[in-house]
Amino acid sequence: MDIRRTILLMIFSFSLLMLWNNWQIHQGNPSLLGGQTQPAEPTAKPSTESASASTPASIPSAPTPSVAATGVASANVPGVAPATATQAQLVNFKTDVLSLSFDLQGAQLVRAELLSFPSREEKDQPFVLLNNRGGHTYVVQSGLTGAPAGSLYPTHLAQYTLITADKELNGDQLVIKFVSESSGVKLTKTFTLKKSSYEILVDHQIENLTTLPISPSVYLQITRDGKDAASENSTPSFMSGPVSFTGPAIYSEQEKFQKVSFSEIEKRKATYVKETDNGWFAMVQHYFVTAWVPPQGKSRSYEMTELQKNLFAVRSIEPVGAIAPNSQLNIPAKLWVGPQDQESLESVAPGLDLVVDYGLLTIIAKPLFAIMTWLYTILGNWGWTIVVLTILIKAAFYPLSAASYRSMAKMKLVSPRLQALKEKFGDDRQKLNTAMMEMYKTEKINPLGGCLPILVQIPVFISLYYVLGSSVELRGAPWIWWIKDLAVQDPYFILPVVMMGTMFIQMKLNPTPPDPMQAKVMMFMPLIFGAMMFFFPSGLVLYWCVNNILSIAQQWYVMRQIATAAAISHR
Repeated sequence: MDIRRTILLMIFSFSLLMLWNNWQIHQGNPSLLGGQTQPAEPTAKPSTESASASTPASIPSAPTPSVAATGVASANVPGVAPATATQAQLVNFKTDVLSLSFDLQGAQLVRAELLSFPSREEKDQPFVLLNNRGGHTYVVQSGLTGAPAGSLYPTHLAQYTLITADKELNGDQLVIKFVSESSGVKLTKTFTLKKSSYEILVDHQIENLTTLPISPSVYLQITRDGKDAASENSTPSFMSGPVSFTGPAIYSEQEKFQKVSFSEIEKRKATYVKETDNGWFAMVQHYFVTAWVPPQGKSRSYEMTELQKNLFAVRSIEPVGAIAPNSQLNIPAKLWVGPQDQESLESVAPGLDLVVDYGLLTIIAKPLFAIMTWLYTILGNWGWTIVVLTILIKAAFYPLSAASYRSMAKMKLVSPRLQALKEKFGDDRQKLNTAMMEMYKTEKINPLGGCLPILVQIPVFISLYYVLGSSVELRGAPWIWWIKDLAVQDPYFILPVVMMGTMFIQMKLNPTPPDPMQAKVMMFMPLIFGAMMFFFPSGLVLYWCVNNILSIAQQWYVMRQIATAAAISHR
């Protein structure tokens, strides 16, 4: 079996997989690689029907301030009169890493700017994660449900009053308080922001001002439209790194990490844990995440629903038990609004770091990322970290690579004899194969010797591909000179050109396929892959360039050893 034919078949199969995967995404179907596609347009149906079918009547279905502000759907919310304001009442707060905007209607977090992460479109502006402007909806909400018939507790659509004076961080933390009262129940929301942190401590203080016991439930909610985070993926998904997932996720001890696509919610086919007393839920996108962590050890239910066309909500609902008259109860929670920083996420809640999803290869990818992080603490540059990591991987696999290169070197030495056999036997494939096998046996050549070591390395290669394409640490990280951001394509295409050159050198070092057509196809492979590299993030291309250069050095060294040994044996 010709090693070159095998490699060509592998490359061709991978290319077909990528083409079919992106055709599926284009058609609105889920990605074969586990990513999230833009949900297909829902079939025509009234939004009120969708809301009433899946949303408890005690939780308002009007999802955002903009909807309620126009009076649309708010008339159907018990105890809430249609709003007359034309604009949301926003209050802004700022720390060293976050700029947040809350709407006094519902004390909703409607905008979050991550000050340490520049926008892809405007480098001088911060990246906006949460937003309810420009036709985009992505907000964080909470409130009380479970009110008796004819009354309504403070929800995410009730009017709140700000009772905090400070608007900017001055010290180690900034405390923000909102208060609302409805039907004799007073709800105080307290958001505690910490210096240099994307973790927000949220406390819901419930006061019973009535003369009877109450038994409310606290709901925590994230509402988002089904649009993909296109600004983070300016190139086709298979060229921008691993296909990134956009949508809700839930973690529990019994079911572990569960992702749910928007299309599954729309079709009411979502499968996830419904009742638990642990874990968290989140809305995930490439590089960033918004997550609620309810109090652990307290029973709660989870719901995912389509509020209206292309607008989805994921929420937890926690019964808090009976609250006596003139008594109060505090329900704490944690909120993360920021990057997928695995170390910080893991400290917030168990399993929260799994939002950086490496799929089936997590067992390999996690150690690779840990090594990368350790190298970065020494080198202080993610570009050089990739270079050193590639060297370490090549060193670890050197015995396998050397075996592959020895097989290729021997195949190259006998290439003239293979060509002579082909000319001798012509179209008689049976005699040709018999003669080739006899020659391989005589020369002690394993025709699969160059293939099997490559197959063993493929899982590591794919794992590293996911690590480099999914790590927010590389977003905006420079390397040298012209490479200012390892997470975007090379602006001058220098690395892709270098990669094409190194691939051509590798082609020349390898034995020429006996089939002329196959040989021509193989010579075009550097051009094909080089063209693809023009669109890949420069961090990934850097890895491939360094890997190719090291492979050339190793292959040249092994081939020189084989050639020297062959020359000595023929003296």
